[in-house]
Amino acid sequence: MAKTRVLAEFGMGTSLRREDYTEAALRAIKDALWHNSVNMAELFGFPKEAMIIDAEVGVQQPDKVNTDTLKAIFPYGQPNITVTQGGLDIDKPHTDGRTVIANAAVIVSFDMEPAQ
Repeated sequence: MAKTRVLAEFGMGTSLRREDYTEAALRAIKDALWHNSVNMAELFGFPKEAMIIDAEVGVQQPDKVNTDTLKAIFPYGQPNITVTQGGLDIDKPHTDGRTVIANAAVIVSFDMEPAQ
C-alpha cells in the first residue's frame, strides 16, 4: 500500500492583538478545515481514524507555536504538524506590537493502492 493524497485545503489565520503564534496557526488550520465538509473516509470505505493528516503552517516565529495545541483540533485521524518559516508579521502603525498572520495547508491521505 502507498500513502495516497486525496484532499488539500488551505487557510489563513491571524492574531490581531496578542501576537499569539499558536492562535494564528490554529485559526489558519480551522480556516482550511472549515472550507468544506468532506467525508473522505466514508467515500473510500475507511474508518475516520485511518486518515493521515499532514498540516504545514507558516509563521514568522515557528518556535513560538505549540504543535500539541494544533493536533488537538483534529477530532480523528493521524495528524502530523510541521511549522515552518512563513506567514507575516505586520507592525502596528500607532502602537507597539504587531499582527501575526499564519498560513496553513492541510493534506489528507490514506494508505491505499493508487488507481490504475
